[in-house]
Amino acid sequence: MAKAGCEVHYFDPSINEAHIQKSAGHWYHRMAIDWRDPNPAVIAQKQHRTTKRLATIMSEFGHRKIDVLKADIESAEWKILENLILENVIEEIGQLVFAIHLHWPGFEISGNDTDVVRYWYSLLKELELRNFKLFHSYKDLNKPQIFLRKQAFNASSSYVLSWINTQWR
Repeated sequence: MAKAGCEVHYFDPSINEAHIQKSAGHWYHRMAIDWRDPNPAVIAQKQHRTTKRLATIMSEFGHRKIDVLKADIESAEWKILENLILENVIEEIGQLVFAIHLHWPGFEISGNDTDVVRYWYSLLKELELRNFKLFHSYKDLNKPQIFLRKQAFNASSSYVLSWINTQWR
């Protein structure tokens, strides 16, 4: 995408340097997207790593829109998706490609299995209500066949879902 003239930002909290420009229009950043901004006391203890809300990152980088957001956030995706919806950041995204994990509820999500599935469904339904149309899904059969800590035949604990914002301008 960077070779085609797009500005690409890659977020990975495990890289050594805070910001690395790999090539023209292509940067690596030592941070991760989260559903909340960090607690200042925690930042002081972990100077080399940080997490931030996407809205905060966009503001710091001077960005108002994201053409494509691709994320594999290792079970934080449900809370991050909720944050994007609640803060109306979702409307500023043209395409959304999310890896979702179904083997356990996810960070800071509680309740019985029915409550968890309703929560997940409410977020997916909200995307639809905000003019996002699912155009591709991929079931990773190399992942365990587990759904909410239970074996599930012909399922996967990980899917990649791709949506397009039909109102994108």
